[in-house]
Amino acid sequence: MARNTGKNFRRGSVRKRSQVFNPATGTWTKRDTQTGEFLGQKSDGKPFKGIRKERGK
Repeated sequence: MARNTGKNFRRGSVRKRSQVFNPATGTWTKRDTQTGEFLGQKSDGKPFKGIRKERGK
């Protein structure tokens, strides 16, 4: 289980989540790996911390 340490980093990885880069908007989008539902986007263009990235096809 992922835990925040309070020191600007996280121990472990977030499970059942992944992220993919959207080149049309230039943002990272978080997805639920079980349902495929899109959950949220980052507005600053940086990836989410502790969430694995999906590979491009």
